Amino acid sequence: MGKSKTNKFKRPQFNSVGLPVTAVKEGDGEEEEHGDDSCPAAELLEKLQSPSADVREFACASISRVVQQSQTIPGFLQRDAVRRLGPMLLDRSLAVRETATGALRNLSACGGQEVCEDMVKHDVMTPLTALLRECCAGFESAVVSMKDQSNGVEDVANEAVHLLWNLCESSSQALSVFNKSGLLDVVVQCLEKHPHNLELAISAAHCLHTVTEDNPELLCSMNTAVLGALENVLLSSQPGVTQTLLRTLAAGTLWNMKSSLPAARQAETVNAVVATLSQCLDLDAGMLIPELRQAEELRHRNAPAVSDIEGQAPEELAEEEMIEEEEASKQKRNGKAAKVDNDFSDLLPRGKEELREATALLTAQQTSLEIIVNMCCSDDPSDDEWEEESSSDESDMGPDGLCDGVSNLMSPLCLSAEVQGALINHSIPQKVLKKTEFPKKETVDLCHQNPSWRGLIKKMERVQSRALTCLHSILSTMDAESLGGATALQEAAQHLSSLVFGAPEIPKDEEFLEAVISAMRSLLQMIASKNIPQCMTPQQLMSLSETATRCDVVSVRVNAVAILGITGSTLAKEKGTAETLQMIGNALLQVATRDPELVVNGEALDALFDVFADGEEAETAAKNISLLPALKALQPVFKTKIRKEGKGKYSPQQLCVLDNIRVNLRRFIGYLEVLKK
Repeated sequence: MGKSKTNKFKRPQFNSVGLPVTAVKEGDGEEEEHGDDSCPAAELLEKLQSPSADVREFACASISRVVQQSQTIPGFLQRDAVRRLGPMLLDRSLAVRETATGALRNLSACGGQEVCEDMVKHDVMTPLTALLRECCAGFESAVVSMKDQSNGVEDVANEAVHLLWNLCESSSQALSVFNKSGLLDVVVQCLEKHPHNLELAISAAHCLHTVTEDNPELLCSMNTAVLGALENVLLSSQPGVTQTLLRTLAAGTLWNMKSSLPAARQAETVNAVVATLSQCLDLDAGMLIPELRQAEELRHRNAPAVSDIEGQAPEELAEEEMIEEEEASKQKRNGKAAKVDNDFSDLLPRGKEELREATALLTAQQTSLEIIVNMCCSDDPSDDEWEEESSSDESDMGPDGLCDGVSNLMSPLCLSAEVQGALINHSIPQKVLKKTEFPKKETVDLCHQNPSWRGLIKKMERVQSRALTCLHSILSTMDAESLGGATALQEAAQHLSSLVFGAPEIPKDEEFLEAVISAMRSLLQMIASKNIPQCMTPQQLMSLSETATRCDVVSVRVNAVAILGITGSTLAKEKGTAETLQMIGNALLQVATRDPELVVNGEALDALFDVFADGEEAETAAKNISLLPALKALQPVFKTKIRKEGKGKYSPQQLCVLDNIRVNLRRFIGYLEVLKK
């Protein structure tokens, strides 16, 4: 089938981890049974009308805390919480403004995409836009300030920008308002506070990274002031992990803006972006996280014994959210596991500075890897599993002309000279490969020992998965020589094999399996093209195939079948391999016949064509497994399946590939019949 392209990483949307918004009506009866004790929404929302600013502040702060338990959110939405909190953003008390914005921010973060869209429908953007403008106008003014904080206006702005980021990440309508309301300059003003207010700058950088992705309308309004602010961040040399996260987000924003940069500065900007990502990947999280944990323990030993009541709730929540995330990740969408990225790290209390640093480090490295993946992908946005031409030619299309007008959508992957040169010069392939070794067992064990640090384990695993996806993208877009030649490829293959086969059984985590198997496919394909000896034993190959065929993620099954084909076609050239080829052939026939997904059936057939295309060993194996009668029986079934399922379920590109396979199946049967005679 050729190389498979990795899709560009979109900014992860918040996903609902409790009752969805649609469950509000269904839960009415249950709530009535439990009374208002089980949902404090009514009482707290009533307090928002109090003439006392202290009572309003208390109510907002309480709502902010309660909605972190996502099962309470429907009760608030049912009572029109968004419309009632909205005016609080412009309350005459600065403290109320901050806590009200924080409550809406937590509601957006913990409620998921549907809640964010609901908030926008209830016009939260109007008071939010007004608040942001007032904050920026008041940055230089000391007229209004909170008694117990150095700059209350900036604290309000931080909550507001974070809320804006959440909404724009999950709602296209919010993004449209952002574009039309001229909020770009406001957020850039917040970014420029980075020398003395890093927290506000980080929120602004996250927001900019989100709103500049695939947003041509906004890119038209980019100006030199925006570019200058981002470059100032990129060129800053302040030490610290959080500063690294800030620079990484600025680099990602500049990459999103590349089309609007002056042509003369593009190569320079690309190099600066890659240099920033390289510096981020240089950091050793396996070493830094234990150091941060030790620093936290030391600080607690030296601090006076004070009961940290506020710190306890988020720790318990962190554990709850981890469990809920695991449950939510089991949800399926279109036969593929829905990517769930419930990141509540920003809700950590201020007393957890070391944990915040560790979280910032992992977020920065995950973001760096995602940016590199996007650099390696073409600009053609697609969610298809197959985006490459099949191994057949296109001269014998079916009468239905499925492939008309789509050949231009299936161009080979390539990198611009500037991007490829920058990635190689900064040793990005080697650094990405190094990140696939993470997480270290010692670091994972250390995080397991403390409830509030356990949430980092999932983040560490995600960095590894992103590194594997990134490796797949690099392998799909660079040649063998650029990656270090045969020796480097063999070492990488051994490493990937150890990740999969090093444990007593093959890992079943779908995100990891999807990432590692796609990287393995690309690597084995490159190795085969250079006639470099393969590193997987037949037993490992069949074990991987068996695990993958039980996986619900379609792309995992597609890539596993492709790996069987790549390995089988290589073995067919060697002597004494007929028995192994029989195993591979039987496995491929089973997938081609039984898998419920047509694209997986097609990939299995394509792999069969590659494995049994030529050679005495292949002929012997084909005869022993009765390949010809099996394919003859399968041919009408496959053709009917394309006709019945194809156009309603698959894209034009996928249909074109499937039609190619249908034609090749007819040809291959003819070839086997000639061999038989």
